[in-house]
Amino acid sequence: MTVKPVRLMGAHEIRIRLGGVSRQRAYQITNRSDFPAAVADLAQGKVWLAEDVESWMRVHRRQDSTNDKA
Repeated sequence: MTVKPVRLMGAHEIRIRLGGVSRQRAYQITNRSDFPAAVADLAQGKVWLAEDVESWMRVHRRQDSTNDKA
């Protein structure tokens, strides 16, 4: 039986994947109603499934980049 590792992202990793946006901008994005729900809220902050974040980015990054710098 092969177990697929779970890949998680915290706010810092999301900031990097979004092109180095500010902490404030990452907070705005991760609090959008259409952003995936965090899978846990740890003492260090929220964490998301990397697959969910990457799927969201594939759908939203192009349309957002025409309106503002996400």
